[in-house]
Amino acid sequence: MTLLSYLDSPQPNQNFVLLQSSVSQSSLPLLRRVLAQNNGQNLKEPTTKLIFCFLHPPSSLVRNTAGNVEIHDFLDRVPGFDSDLWSDPCPEILGIVENVHPLHPAEVIIDSVDTLLDDNGSIPEVYKFLQSLLALISARSKPSRLILHLTKPSALLPLLLNTTFSPTLIHLIAHPPVLFTHLATEYMTPPPPLSPDAKFWGVFIPFSERARDVEELVFGQGGEGSGGSEEMVVEVLVRGKSDTSGRRKAVERFLEGWDIVKGTSMELSRLSSLASIWTRQKAVGKEAAPDPTQNVTFNLHLTPSQQESRARVPLPYAHEGEAIEPIPNCACLPSSRSFHSSNYTWCHFVRSRFSRRYRRRRSRRRSGYLNS
Repeated sequence: MTLLSYLDSPQPNQNFVLLQSSVSQSSLPLLRRVLAQNNGQNLKEPTTKLIFCFLHPPSSLVRNTAGNVEIHDFLDRVPGFDSDLWSDPCPEILGIVENVHPLHPAEVIIDSVDTLLDDNGSIPEVYKFLQSLLALISARSKPSRLILHLTKPSALLPLLLNTTFSPTLIHLIAHPPVLFTHLATEYMTPPPPLSPDAKFWGVFIPFSERARDVEELVFGQGGEGSGGSEEMVVEVLVRGKSDTSGRRKAVERFLEGWDIVKGTSMELSRLSSLASIWTRQKAVGKEAAPDPTQNVTFNLHLTPSQQESRARVPLPYAHEGEAIEPIPNCACLPSSRSFHSSNYTWCHFVRSRFSRRYRRRRSRRRSGYLNS
């Protein structure tokens, strides 16, 4: 499946979607896509979309408000500024979700849970609230889902990624394109299919976790900053996906490009910001392999006369199927039998002579010792 298939409509048994932003790249274009799709026109069962804004104003997320989109603005309710207006929004959100039409699909969007945590001040309370909200959405008869937006680093991120919160997960992470050009240039690891999956993910995942290094690529010397980028790369991680037979598969991870201006996904090879990677790879593929016979200090090519002379040289071995002819009238080389017999006779003669001399010398020494 593609990125748009996970964004545009709720999937069966996929009730939890997590949009992850960072300082170097925002995932708000994905959130705008979710709010823009399935706006309820000419649909028998329109998807009811509830957006709870804690961080960004609704005007920056929703351009054309449709009848099935409900906006709940909590930007003015800040604890500490006006104690009369602020109250814990968690019970209020649960009450709003419970009143949604039970026969319609629903999408509950919170932007962002980091700000909700800052307002509440308690990680256990916010986590318990999110568990209750997910249980309420999962119990609906129609496919519904909870969509949370957060910015890394976040204290809630490791808790939300754990299987105890939700066994199924659609995790969408936004990355700047400069990260991939850096890996292709410095680490010689372009994205798949130019590199094997195991090699790329082994390099990409540890480097992308180092937020400071990624921010240095974007905001450092030579970086483009966060202002003028019109494209981004989305890392899609799907956990607990079910096949046609109902069995759950393992974790699926892939990359897709995203055109921020058009608001749609595309292949990585079509991103203009990553065109240098594919251009460089094509140039490397067109380079012919070096000829090993070039620039040698001797001549490897023989003239016809040299080839004829080489053919007339007798080979030091017999060809297969040809018997070795004995050399006639050659008395200088004894046969193997005579050679071995003569060699044995000579060795026996030397050994006997040595033994007789040794015995005589030994008897003389003994006689001299006794006479003394």
